[in-house]
Amino acid sequence: MGTQGDLFGDIGPRAPAIPGLTRVERAVDAAYEARLIAHIDTSPLAPFRFGQWEGKRLTANYGSAYDYQRGAVTGAPPLPGWLLALRDTVAPLAGLEAEALQQALVIRYDPGATIGWHRDRPQYGEIVGLSLGAPATMRLRRRLAGGGFERASFPLFPCALYRLSGEARDGWEHSIAALEEPRWSVTFRTLR
Repeated sequence: MGTQGDLFGDIGPRAPAIPGLTRVERAVDAAYEARLIAHIDTSPLAPFRFGQWEGKRLTANYGSAYDYQRGAVTGAPPLPGWLLALRDTVAPLAGLEAEALQQALVIRYDPGATIGWHRDRPQYGEIVGLSLGAPATMRLRRRLAGGGFERASFPLFPCALYRLSGEARDGWEHSIAALEEPRWSVTFRTLR
């Protein structure tokens, strides 16, 4: 008697088993992705600033922003209609009420742009990110009691959605290595 193969085939690498990390491989379709990229490119993007350092990625905040000079959350323009519609689409996929996602950050990563190791500011709670354009790898690490780091990673394919909550949000840092092709993202956050 023969054996039955995998009914679903290979759907790609699995996310590491970290409590609080959830993913949806295709949260939006390619046509919606193209519209989102166009909206991001017409947003008031500016280079990311961290103190005296200026990053290569271009960002725009909505709902609130974090002022790294003052160490505080500050005001930002309200979420425009296209972000409210996207929030309504992705929040249920992430298991959240749309209204809980009060802050949005849109980013364009031109070739060579990256995000170094970080944990989002403590004033923000859960994180829901949508990856657009070129695929990337989300890298995760957490410090071990005896020194060093435990590391994990997972692919961010175009239109993939991820949620960081609980341990994945508060116990791990994340980063994205530099890419050779353009990438865009929309990150929604709850406030604490």
